[in-house]
Order: sequence, then C-alpha cells, then structure tokens
Amino acid sequence: MEPHYYQVKIQWKEGRLGVLSSAEINLEKNILEDGISVATPPPFAGGMPQVFSPEHLYTAAVASCLMTTFLAIAENSKINFISFDCEAKGKLEQVEGKFLMTEVILNPVVQIEDEALLDKTKRILDKAEKACLISNSINSTITFNPIVKV
Repeated sequence: MEPHYYQVKIQWKEGRLGVLSSAEINLEKNILEDGISVATPPPFAGGMPQVFSPEHLYTAAVASCLMTTFLAIAENSKINFISFDCEAKGKLEQVEGKFLMTEVILNPVVQIEDEALLDKTKRILDKAEKACLISNSINSTITFNPIVKV
C-alpha cells in the first residue's frame, strides 16, 4: 500500500483557543448536535470521504498540542504575536504488515509585529516543539518546519 496523508490545520483565535479544520473535511457533515463525526478513511473498505478519521485526529492532536504549548511559553515569555497557524500532515504507511502513522509534518507560521522579537519567537517555537506532550508520547517522526513572519 502506498502512503496516505491526512491534512489538518489549527488556527489560533484568542487566549488559549484554536480552531481545527481540514481542506479534506466537510465541517457541516462532521459537527453534529451530539458531537463530531468520525469514520474509517477512504483508503480502507467502507471508508467515508469528507469525515474526520482517527488519522486526522491523531495529526490534529500533535498540531493542537504544539499550538497550546507555544501559547503557554509565549505567554510566560511575555511575547506578543499577531497569529499562529499550523498546517500538519500525518503520514500513514504499512510497515512490516502493520499500519502506522510514521510521520507528522508540522508547518507552524507565527506572525509578529516587532522584528526585534524574531529570534526569540523562533526559540519559543523550538522550545514548544521539544516540550509538546503529544509529540513526546508517540513513536511517529516529527518533522518541524517553523516560519516566523514580520
């Protein structure tokens, strides 16, 4: 089986709150009165397109943990930023007969107003990646591609 990818995006809104989305998912079909729909993904028998899968949620757990860890460290460091967005892609592969999420690629983008905070913001992003509880709890390789924009 060829690798399959599951893409999500987490976007900071305010305080410690972010919003999860995916270009692969129809949110209207997913957010129900009693919760969030989750189904087998399309590559598998009975899989459903446009619905969150466990693979999307796995990827989202890593991305949202990075965001919340960054928010905590940024707050403690008294750093102001304009935005935090992270596109993440989880890679599902078959390895020795088992399906594994082998990699999560994180592409966080932080926008700041003050260029003097560029290096400090980069250090905070790196610290958040190293301190992320979820990333530290899983076996997947984490590929980290941070960008700080002024």
